[in-house]
Amino acid sequence: MNVFPIDVPALRHRAQDIGPLVWHFTKIYAQRMNRRIEAIREDDMNVLARYEWPGNVRELQNFVERSVALSTDEYIRPPVNELGQGVRLGIPKSRSLAEADRRYIMEVLHETDWIVGGPNGAAAILDVKRTTLLDKMRKLGISRPVD
Repeated sequence: MNVFPIDVPALRHRAQDIGPLVWHFTKIYAQRMNRRIEAIREDDMNVLARYEWPGNVRELQNFVERSVALSTDEYIRPPVNELGQGVRLGIPKSRSLAEADRRYIMEVLHETDWIVGGPNGAAAILDVKRTTLLDKMRKLGISRPVD
């Protein structure tokens, strides 16, 4: 079986897979434990998506099994306080420098209510010339949303 190695990225690099995996494991364990689980709080799911999962999918599977066992109603109640230090804080990791730039510029523009120039504008906060910021915004496809 070692003829074709399959390289699968760690779960911490596939946050989009955590939700479907949580529901997959929830269905399995709820059925085994004869429980009816229909929902999870959005806050709890967000914590699960931000956790590093050093034990990868097996750790998630065991955590969901324990969560189903601890649930007393139709909500799965994961003991997210057990996850502790492994929860990533802040915005999700960007896949490219352009994506990181875009996110950061958008954040600053939102904070400044889309004021680009002037002493309290986004360019001043980012410590770049107004024209440089406008050029970067054009290259990244950033434009003020229509109200």
